[in-house]
Amino acid sequence: MHRLRHCVWLPTLFLPLAAQAENATYQAEPLVVTGSRYQASGWRLPFSVNRVDAEQATLGKPGVNLSEALGSVPGLVVQNRQNYAQDLQISSRGFGARSAFGIRGIKLLADGVPLSNPDGQGQAATFDLDTLERIEVLRGPFASVYGSNSGGVIQLFSRDGEGPPKVSLDTSQAAYGSSRTRVAAEGGNDRAGFIVNRSHFETNGYRDHSGAILDKTFAKLTLYPDDVSKLSLSFSELDQNDTQDPQGLTWQQVQSDRRAAAPSALQFDTRKTVDHRQFALNYERSFTAGTWQSTVYSGTRRVVQYQSIGKAFQENNPKQSGGVIDFERRFHGIGNRWIQSFDLGSNLLTVTTGLDYDYSRDDRQGYENFVGDTLGVKGNLRRDERNEVTSLSPYVQAAWQLGELELQVGLRHSEVAFEVDDRFLSNGDDSGSVTYRELTPTLGASYALLPDLNLYASWGKGLETPTLNELSYSGPDNSFGFDLKPATSEQIEVGLKARLADATSLQLALFQIDTDDELVVESASGGRSRFQNAAQTRRRGVELALESQLSDTLRSSLAYTRIDATYSKDFTSNGRLIDSGNSLPGIPARTLYSELAWQPLDGFSTAIEGLYRSKLYVEDSNTAKAAPSYALFNWQARFEQKVGAMTFNQVLRIDNLLDREYIGSVIVGDGNGRYYEPGPKRAWYVGAGVQYQFD
Repeated sequence: MHRLRHCVWLPTLFLPLAAQAENATYQAEPLVVTGSRYQASGWRLPFSVNRVDAEQATLGKPGVNLSEALGSVPGLVVQNRQNYAQDLQISSRGFGARSAFGIRGIKLLADGVPLSNPDGQGQAATFDLDTLERIEVLRGPFASVYGSNSGGVIQLFSRDGEGPPKVSLDTSQAAYGSSRTRVAAEGGNDRAGFIVNRSHFETNGYRDHSGAILDKTFAKLTLYPDDVSKLSLSFSELDQNDTQDPQGLTWQQVQSDRRAAAPSALQFDTRKTVDHRQFALNYERSFTAGTWQSTVYSGTRRVVQYQSIGKAFQENNPKQSGGVIDFERRFHGIGNRWIQSFDLGSNLLTVTTGLDYDYSRDDRQGYENFVGDTLGVKGNLRRDERNEVTSLSPYVQAAWQLGELELQVGLRHSEVAFEVDDRFLSNGDDSGSVTYRELTPTLGASYALLPDLNLYASWGKGLETPTLNELSYSGPDNSFGFDLKPATSEQIEVGLKARLADATSLQLALFQIDTDDELVVESASGGRSRFQNAAQTRRRGVELALESQLSDTLRSSLAYTRIDATYSKDFTSNGRLIDSGNSLPGIPARTLYSELAWQPLDGFSTAIEGLYRSKLYVEDSNTAKAAPSYALFNWQARFEQKVGAMTFNQVLRIDNLLDREYIGSVIVGDGNGRYYEPGPKRAWYVGAGVQYQFD
């Protein structure tokens, strides 16, 4: 790992630790559950896990996208497409970078409920940041304890209603015709708590044909039947009607008019409608022997999407399933686990056993996106099928504390089954099924070399199955690609966690990931991608996170990621030879985020953020124009006044303070060369709110 030799200076940082170890006092480390599944200090765990609390994630920010909250987490690349029809693009150590829409390769959870389909395709837009308590982000080998398609885990937790009842109203206006309104109520006592939140967001979009309207509802009731149990019932809803899709641009189009939509987007009026509703129940009860936790959820999702698949292409390809996607999904699942601790004298052994079951069923149709010479309308039926995806995964984990040494082991059996029932038989029968199975072990150890310095190492194997969308068009003549293999990986991570001073913490991780049968984009056009298995890939990298309370009023944070992600063997894609050593597209080699926040007095705070991202290759041969590197700065100020039972707040924010031109995200492997999705230039945001608290 010669690329990491520039970190040899790090040991010099720890020379003062031994001297201050005996008399230094520190605040307790925040507790996390992600990775270990029971409350534990992230300081002792032998893997990379970061906690982002609600204040850091939401204050002074619009509250629209998850991208606002995750900049301070190393290893993550969050690209805001400025395209609400396709959602964010999030990758963790390179997993998920190839996604043409939504989130894949990363397990996304909200209050223990998957926001990812059993096949691994997820949507971040369904979570409500207004009700956030904290976010926990797990990278590295132990992500595989959450099953297949877990290159990383992003777990969001909503707060419980507590305290005297209060109601609040917020409104904001922003650049590019954006506005948002929110109303909420919450409160609770030692027997019950509630929270209800409703928000409306609309925008014209930075680019042409990128308007969107999003309505979200979240409600949660928390009950405490007795002193040893807790029951939470929640409901979430997303209505997203006729969200416009501007699609990507060629480099020439970016240079000509970066705010333009692709001509095909206007020609076919590309757009997407989403109606998503979900119910969930979480129950936890403590017994003398241990703790029982159970999560049950169920919901529906309806999607109608108009793509820009050409009329002639559809007419000349009988296997082509049309340019309009129309499906209704019903999904449900259950997760049960038992957590038991064994007191072994001076040692403590904690064992977790569990079973996760997830199921989804799509009633899916495809239609031509034309009638005669009229484009962008629903035409003849071209696809009619039922898709079922089932995931069943038993697992066991054990954590053994042996004084200054902590050992963690885990074993999970992942089984993901796909079944297709084709009912449109005039172009042949594409019915079939495929099941992927894999055992994924994990092993980790941490050791407190000093009271303020922990060293750790972890190892694990992972499984990444194709998603339903990746299978759908990857076979012969755009049929189902049942021959696609799952990608299997082996990950190694070593690192340290240190306290450098009374209010400064450091995390450093070095990692290597070797993957066989990596799933890569073979071709992509008009919002539809074909996938294939590449030979081998290797990712090597370093992550650094530094948090410091510089004074009573000044706080800073820094997150740095360096990753070298390359193909380890030659392979052929779409008739082209892809050489060993080529970089994986969509993964920046270097990312740096920093924030400096200042709160000189009660009721006023201000902060400046900086983000640097190196260039992005856009396809496997690395010959097309790479999206250039860029650096952005954002500034925000927040004011708050209390008058009796009322609290007023105001926010002023400017993004891209220096008015830079940059490519915000890329569409990997687009067959028409429309790889680039430009980010907005300087943008303003103003918001105001009021909260009333009852006695």
